[in-house]
Amino acid sequence: MTLDFSIVLAQWPLLLKGLALTCLLTLLTAPLGVTLGVLCAWLRVHGPAWLRAVVAAYVELVRNTPFIIQLFFVFFGLPSLGLRLSPEVASALAMVLNLGAYASEIARAGIEATPQGQIEAALSLAMSRWQIFTRVVLPPALARVWPALVSQMIIVMLGSSVCGQISTEEFSFAANLIASRTFRNFEAYILVTGAYLALAVALRRLLNWFGPRFIFGR
Repeated sequence: MTLDFSIVLAQWPLLLKGLALTCLLTLLTAPLGVTLGVLCAWLRVHGPAWLRAVVAAYVELVRNTPFIIQLFFVFFGLPSLGLRLSPEVASALAMVLNLGAYASEIARAGIEATPQGQIEAALSLAMSRWQIFTRVVLPPALARVWPALVSQMIIVMLGSSVCGQISTEEFSFAANLIASRTFRNFEAYILVTGAYLALAVALRRLLNWFGPRFIFGR
């Protein structure tokens, strides 16, 4: 078998468009998903009993079902309730909900590891509950679990590859289209595999640089 990557690379505008959409989905959903996860973690720890139960049900539902089923529910199920979403918006919403559930448990582990003495010291300074959470509890909690959060964000980015199943024109959608046009499946998927690997490595390095400088101040 003779490999010919030139045929696949000739479709570079399609590949670039798919790669750009994958990056855009990741950049939009990663901060939103982590924010949702932190909020849910706080509610699991400090919220009223009924709200803790609701959040726990959401977390268990998402963590114990496949992402593609969640994606299909958002895209095909919500229209039956009168809410029609474009493939891109449905993909972003499903990714945020998925990341939020996993990030919730990761963040909760960091929050619950906060020494009680730090909270008591903050209370003695007449800090409000919100100030204690945002200034005393959250920064060191995120520092403890940041590697796990980064890994989860990368997993969600890689999981975006199934969004092509609802016609979201992300990177794997472009690869499948090129493979069907050129019949160069092996070359197309080699390129896509290498691109996803490079994207995951770059994202990990970016997040590991960004987190200590701008999120938990180290």
